[in-house]
Amino acid sequence: MTLLEAQKAVDAWIDKYGIRYFSELTNTVILSEEVGELSSLMARIYGDQSFKKDKQPENIKESLASEMADVLFVLVCLANQTGVDLQKAFIKNLDKKAIRDAQRHRDNDKLA
Repeated sequence: MTLLEAQKAVDAWIDKYGIRYFSELTNTVILSEEVGELSSLMARIYGDQSFKKDKQPENIKESLASEMADVLFVLVCLANQTGVDLQKAFIKNLDKKAIRDAQRHRDNDKLA
């Protein structure tokens, strides 16, 4: 699925199940919440925090995938609401990074 197809799929889902998009402000706050849930999971899997008793997911990889998909869904909602073509924006961003960072990371002693 391309990003453009994802945007169309989310729009169809909203039409079928969501009645309408939440406001842009509400979706921005929801995006922050979803990123927080992903961050919390990452802190417990890869960071120094531990899971609370009986709170560790049965399938960590599946939980990570689900949280990342939640973030993507809300981001796509915001793109649809604001008229952003995520596919074009992402390609443009990759091109920008390729020019800006052509040697930057290779020259970074911290990455050696």
